[in-house]
Amino acid sequence: MKLAVVGSINMDMTVTAERIPQKGETLKGDRISYIPGGKGANQAVAMAKLGAEVEMFGCVGDDSNGKAMLDNLRKSGVKTDHIRVLKEVPTGIAMITVGDNDNTIVVVAGANGEVDKDYVDSIKEELKTYDMVVLQHEIPLETVHYVVELCAAENIPVVLNPAPAAEVPMEIIEKVSYLTPNEHEAVLIFGEGSSTEELLKQYPEKLVITQGSRGVSTCLKSGEVLTVPARKANVADTTGAGDTLNGAFSVQIAGGAGMKDALTYANVAASLSTEKFGAQSGMPTAEEVEEAIRRLKG
Repeated sequence: MKLAVVGSINMDMTVTAERIPQKGETLKGDRISYIPGGKGANQAVAMAKLGAEVEMFGCVGDDSNGKAMLDNLRKSGVKTDHIRVLKEVPTGIAMITVGDNDNTIVVVAGANGEVDKDYVDSIKEELKTYDMVVLQHEIPLETVHYVVELCAAENIPVVLNPAPAAEVPMEIIEKVSYLTPNEHEAVLIFGEGSSTEELLKQYPEKLVITQGSRGVSTCLKSGEVLTVPARKANVADTTGAGDTLNGAFSVQIAGGAGMKDALTYANVAASLSTEKFGAQSGMPTAEEVEEAIRRLKG
């Protein structure tokens, strides 16, 4: 089972405070940390920690953050052979404020904005050797859609996590294997005219909608709407929980699991990730997820 991620690689500059400040307000922070991140890199690390063979495709700058990101990916077990290092372009940065069990994030794309069609053309033969490709929205959208088209032509399954929120053309939705928005992203993509249940029934076992503390839902091919409840967690930091869920889901689906088992596993993995500080550093191993599932089954 080989998975490829085409996406963002960021350095997360994370500030913790008692709560997230309101507009125009200044608060005293508790600490600042520089932590490897980016939705693409996060999902790749989540998969590698769960035992998958993963390669990351994307761009970093020729700077200290870029070097740190490459070193961290390699230490996490992610292949980096085709990551392009760019001169005079900074590595992407995410500025994160964590407080009161929530977070806000501002992303500066940097080198992620250079993950363009020309770059994809340079790696497309390599991509064809993978069993699944995972995508997000922190690289140019035209690049995301280009990769979807390429994979569809080669019958390579694609998981598209449409975050940050952006519109997704219907022809792209038809060509991806799995679309994993949260509720806000689903409204932006499909509009407000349909309920979550109605949307899920339009795309059985393709559309997976995450709902935070209420779990994750999909529609099975039988027509039954399945909602897998969230595992209760002692939350320390929610950063990266969605990326953990997407990574774990992709690993399970690529390994042949059914939707219910895959979503149960992914939900537990995401929950465990919130119990430690940092996106990638909080991501669980396969053994930790399996132990938590055994405890849930009691």
